[in-house]
This record gives sequence, C-alpha cells and structure tokens, in this order.
Amino acid sequence: MCIIGGMKSDTYQRVNISLPSTTLKRIDTIAEHGNRSRLIDTAVNFYIKQQSRKMLEEAIKEESILWRKRDRQIAEEWARLDDPWPEY
Repeated sequence: MCIIGGMKSDTYQRVNISLPSTTLKRIDTIAEHGNRSRLIDTAVNFYIKQQSRKMLEEAIKEESILWRKRDRQIAEEWARLDDPWPEY
C-alpha cells in the first residue's frame, strides 16, 4: 500500500484496455481532467458490489424456497397428529 494525501491506498498498476470510442467520450464528459482511472475504478467497484449483492439475493431466494418446502412438510406432519397438549 502507498499513502496518498494521508490516506492508505492500494498500489496502482498500469493496464491497457480497449473501449469503444463512444464509451470513452462518455467517460471524458463526467471524469475530471486526468481522472479517467478513478472513474473507471469507482465504476468497476460499484458493478462488482452490485453483482455480489445480486448473487447473494439469488442464493437467499433459492434457500428460502427450499426452507419453505421443508417448513410446509413439517406443518403438514404436525397437523395430522393428535393434539399433543391435551387440556387438563
């Protein structure tokens, strides 16, 4: 890590990427001069967080469907039993 402006930061590595010219123009319209990298870094991290959240939501949904089936089976089994707590 290196320290930039008093804040800890990951070490930066230069990479070469290819983007459509329309995408690059859009980046340039909103990125401050010389800060394309920061904008792309922010966008990629946002996308990764959204994808992670989406994957978690899908996993929760799948698990809840499985638990719902199990819970329904348990409730049906209990409904078939005689009252286990008779009144005295």
